[in-house]
Amino acid sequence: MSKKIIVSGMRPSGRLHLGNYIGALQNWISLQDSYQCFYFIADWHALTTGYEDTSDLRDNIREMLIDWLSAGLDPEKAVIFKQSDIPEHAELFLLLGMITPISWLERCPTFKEQLRELEGRNINTYGFLGYPALQAADILAYRAAAVPVGEDQLPHLEFTREVARRFNSLYGRVFPEPQPLLSEFTLIPGVDGRKMSKSYDNYIAMSASPAEIKEQVRMMITDPQRVRRRDPGRPEVCTVYSFQQIFNPTGVADLEEQCRKAGVGCVECKNILAASLAAALASVYEKRQELLQNPALVDEVLAAGNEKARAAARETLAIVRDAMHL
Repeated sequence: MSKKIIVSGMRPSGRLHLGNYIGALQNWISLQDSYQCFYFIADWHALTTGYEDTSDLRDNIREMLIDWLSAGLDPEKAVIFKQSDIPEHAELFLLLGMITPISWLERCPTFKEQLRELEGRNINTYGFLGYPALQAADILAYRAAAVPVGEDQLPHLEFTREVARRFNSLYGRVFPEPQPLLSEFTLIPGVDGRKMSKSYDNYIAMSASPAEIKEQVRMMITDPQRVRRRDPGRPEVCTVYSFQQIFNPTGVADLEEQCRKAGVGCVECKNILAASLAAALASVYEKRQELLQNPALVDEVLAAGNEKARAAARETLAIVRDAMHL
């Protein structure tokens, strides 16, 4: 039996951080053996809010691709490609735009939310309003059976399902209605306790060197009430403890007990975490160094993935054109 197709993408923002790695990339890697995976660099989507300055876009695309391969995405198991290299995405976006009511786009939860969050930036554009339709085209171009999502992304997937239903009702059944492949996305804080984000400059790169990891861990926020080494700590309010739970699961219980009775100090706890993090990410760091020395291999992976993706998307578009009598 052929494997079910799943599709997912990321906007290129350069080197990925631990939030990207734990929250999404590890899940993508785990799905490679069970599904036919299409994973794409969503560079057109990056333009919806970042169209005014694209000077770093090419570098960001390459850096993210290297991180994907370093983490374990396997081009022998998954199709890895760049959105803008597959013109069928744009054609399908255009055709779906012809049948998509404006009201569907305006009610998208993130539309008004991002307008508020990015107040002051000029994102009242056709591209920003229409990006859910482009997202639908990204998925439907491969007639995906499922999409890995967290619960917060379910409204976006339902939009794609609605568009697929509308197309099928008008022109006959062409698209499956992709189902959610619900995933548990572990959220980890940044070094300052807020959400890990490049915009906050509070992140740890997933491909960081041991020295970079040690420096970032050194700056982590701990229990503000623990002023002296002899003061008992409160692990539940400590950023370092949050990381220990993920990256030091076998030692975290003892560290929690010792912290509460001042048996271990914050500096010592941070050193333990830095060592655990460096060990957990050692293979990612080493693989990244290899790929940086072999840029031709990275180019070959993307070229091969683009060819496979375009063949699949071209087949879908032939069916779509025929259904619409174009």
